This record gives sequence, structure tokens and C-alpha cells, in this order.
Amino acid sequence: MASKRVARKRLKGRRGPYGKDVVPLEEAKQQVRIALTRTALLHLAFSKTLVEELGEQRGKELVLRAIMEYGKRVGDRVKRGLPDLPKYGIFEREKLGGTGNKWFENYKGYDCVFARTFKEYGELDLGSLYCYVDPAKSMAADSDQKLIHRDCAACGDEYCTFEVLPTTEQERTSFATKRSDWKHVDSRLADGAQ
Repeated sequence: MASKRVARKRLKGRRGPYGKDVVPLEEAKQQVRIALTRTALLHLAFSKTLVEELGEQRGKELVLRAIMEYGKRVGDRVKRGLPDLPKYGIFEREKLGGTGNKWFENYKGYDCVFARTFKEYGELDLGSLYCYVDPAKSMAADSDQKLIHRDCAACGDEYCTFEVLPTTEQERTSFATKRSDWKHVDSRLADGAQ
């Protein structure tokens, strides 16, 4: 309760449109980081449990299938005009030129909350499977294109960079049927943590 009073006191007199309280941008970013850290921990917990229960190969296959399903749901939301990622807090962005499409822009991402959490727990190998959400969501939005990683912080690189490329018939079929060979859709992720 005391923390709410402190927050209100700091914001006293700060009102946005329609008389609503305004939260400073840095505080909002920090709250997004907290929520995303919890999401990263949830991914690690589910992934580790599957691997422990089913063995490394089968466990990772099921993690990949789950991320494919998750990506399909995200891609469907994007197609309906809903936002993909929070505007603030997940990482710092630097827009890049080059390829993109109507749903996904080309950028460099620094200080990713997910990658930082996976590194903190020494779980880049399992953590980086989460990043398959990017090609999955893009293929769900448009099966003829895939958003892949050229660099991936969750695989041990300094930052993430992306590129939109055309998909192959095999990639589209593997995605539609959730086959484990779909993992090769993104060669940087398939190479894994370094």
C-alpha cells in the first residue's frame, strides 16, 4: 500500500488526456521489463520440464511445436491489426533499411529482456528456442515470407538483427504440419547458442 502512495505522490499533478494519471516513460519501460522477465522465466520453466521429462530431443521438439503454435496466435493477431510487441521495454531498437514487409520492420535490437534472462540463468540453449516465435508469427501473417534472425542475442550474439525472406514450399508444409524439421527455417536459431 505504501508503494502506491509513493507512486501517487510522485505523479501528483501529472495528468494526461482525460484527466488520467501519467506514468513516466522510464517507469513504464521498467514495468514492461519485469513482466517480460517473468514471461522468459515461464518459457524456461516449461522448456526445462519438458526436456527433463521427455529427454532432450523429444522435449525440444515439443518446445518448438509449442512456440510454433504461439507464433501462429501472435501472427493472427498481427494480421487483425493488433500490436506485435510492446513499443517500450523489450529492447532498444535501431531501425535499419533493407527488407521488411507490411507487418514487420527491419531493425537491430539491443539489450533484449529475454536474452538477458536466458543468459542470467545459463539457459541460452533452451531460451533461444523462444526466438522461433519470430519466423512463426511472420509465416502465420503471410506464409510466403519469414522473419529470420541474422544475429540473435539469445544465441550469444551482441544484438538481434532480422531479415524478411521468401519461404520455400517445404518450410510452408513443415510449418502447417508442425514438423520438427521446420527448425531449419531460421539458420541462426538452428545453429543455436554459441
